[in-house]
Amino acid sequence: MTQKKSAKKVEVKKEKSPAAKKSVAKKSVVKKNLSAPEVSQEEILLQALRGMRDILPDEQPYWERVRRALSHAQQEYGFQRIDTPLVEFAHLFTRSVGTGTDIVDKEMYIFNTRGGDRVALRPEFTAGIARAFIQHGMSVLSKPVKLFSMGPVYRYDRPQEGRYREFYQANFDMFGESDPILDAQTIQLAYRVVQQLGLKNIEFQVNSIGTAESRKEYSKALVRFLESQKHKLCQNCRERLATNPMRVLDCKEDKCIQLTAQAPQSLDYLDQESREHFKRLLEYLDELDLPYAINTRLVRGLDYYTKTVFEIWSGDQEGKKYSLGGGGRYDGLIESLGGEATPAIGFGLGLDRVILEMKRTQVKPYELPKPRVFLAQLGDMAKKKSLRIFSDLEKSSILVAESFGRGSLKSQLRVANRLGVEITIIIGQKEALDETAIVKDMISGTQETVTQPKLVDAVKKILKSNAALGPVMPIVHTDDDEE
Repeated sequence: MTQKKSAKKVEVKKEKSPAAKKSVAKKSVVKKNLSAPEVSQEEILLQALRGMRDILPDEQPYWERVRRALSHAQQEYGFQRIDTPLVEFAHLFTRSVGTGTDIVDKEMYIFNTRGGDRVALRPEFTAGIARAFIQHGMSVLSKPVKLFSMGPVYRYDRPQEGRYREFYQANFDMFGESDPILDAQTIQLAYRVVQQLGLKNIEFQVNSIGTAESRKEYSKALVRFLESQKHKLCQNCRERLATNPMRVLDCKEDKCIQLTAQAPQSLDYLDQESREHFKRLLEYLDELDLPYAINTRLVRGLDYYTKTVFEIWSGDQEGKKYSLGGGGRYDGLIESLGGEATPAIGFGLGLDRVILEMKRTQVKPYELPKPRVFLAQLGDMAKKKSLRIFSDLEKSSILVAESFGRGSLKSQLRVANRLGVEITIIIGQKEALDETAIVKDMISGTQETVTQPKLVDAVKKILKSNAALGPVMPIVHTDDDEE
């Protein structure tokens, strides 16, 4: 009985105390919020990650010139486009590029997926292209199989001028032919691309590192020499000596460069086949009159290279050289990944480096085609008609500019003047009702009113007439004229 009475008293108290009811409601809300997962309020950093950046619109003309030159070379030399994933299994690069290389040991972005796969952002193109070649049975295609690829690659390297953690490469690869004439054609293709980009002071550095078997003897001789001078090497090269001694030859430290200038040369350890291959390559390069120099220190830092290796350099008047890319043969790569024995050769261009060099040498970027017609409108009905007219002109391959968001005719005509168009089409409320348009020839200063169905033909006629006259500056109208 006592318990029941007390319970009733509590109930009555709740009924008579709205404030208490409100307090309980608040407590329940608080309890509900406490049970919910906490939402992170981490501050958003409005900047790109270190070593990565935006390619802004004012830089795009340089990139467009590069893209067009690459596309032209791809078609001219018979390459087909291939796009491989940004993410691959990490062991693909470990096996092909090599565990003793900087790319695998220090620079790869490696992570585990939720499913437990160990994957990596691609640090280069060739391994992924070789994987695709095997996976899709491309060995049955007519030889050589020529593949072109382009896009971003990723390496966690120290950012500096021309070197980013996300950067862009273009690759040309040929599979199925071992003749050294393919080596020469590859170098010729690389030269053609950089020439089309306006880069002039170009030199190719070439070398041969032989087959994997002949390279063993060379590696032993190199290690013997370097071990005797180990105290003169930089710390990185002392580590490389145990894992990948040929990488010591690629070091950019002055003391290592001076030391390795006296080191054994790979050319002295070539097997007969590699020696003959290199000899014939040099004969082809002489025949093509390509600028090259033999660099016995050139090895390229990846394990899959065999025989021919080369790099593309641009120089300045002070003798400083800038690396733009490189490549070589990788005759054993396909077989090492589980495919049939397939000779191959290819090269890659660092597009960020190429564009930096274009800017340094003041190469003109691609000029976007300028609009020849401007479409101006005034009033809501005119806007509706303008959309259809814009579409009709565009379908006729007439490049049109407009400023639909501006209501003032004066401000629109100011834009037309700034663009230097040849024709300005004006549609106001009257023209919208009459299904007509005012066509103003900015070259001669004349204008006429035409019906909208005949508008495209009238514009074409004026453009054709202006083209026959040659380059003529449009009349620039003042603000008073526009009013």
